[in-house]
Amino acid sequence: QVQLVESGGGSVQAGGSLRLSCAASAYTYSSNCITWFRQAPGKEREGVAGIHTGTGSTYYADSVKGRFTISQDNAKNAKNTVYLQTNSLKPEDTAMYYCAAADPGGPPCTLVPGHYTYWGQGTQVTVSS
Repeated sequence: QVQLVESGGGSVQAGGSLRLSCAASAYTYSSNCITWFRQAPGKEREGVAGIHTGTGSTYYADSVKGRFTISQDNAKNAKNTVYLQTNSLKPEDTAMYYCAAADPGGPPCTLVPGHYTYWGQGTQVTVSS
């Protein structure tokens, strides 16, 4: 069963941090592009950060470089989880955050929403000034 479940969102003040988690089913997690997107009210969905779970390669939007870090759980008993550590949060980071997975073995990873097949339900991040 294909499944992506996000957690870890919340409300913080500017400058604060949150750690978002994306738990994926084995099919979507294995050697695949898993990427975090966000969408604020009235705005288009935008790619934030992604990771290829096979190679460990990561990629970021310019707006979050140096503040956000994406990682995967490489422990022996890892539970197919990708994390997004968000630091130095700004009010403009306020959005619903989604994780998405491409089809395993597909083209190189991108931050383009249309390249992703599987989506979670999202977790809300609210940053107050």
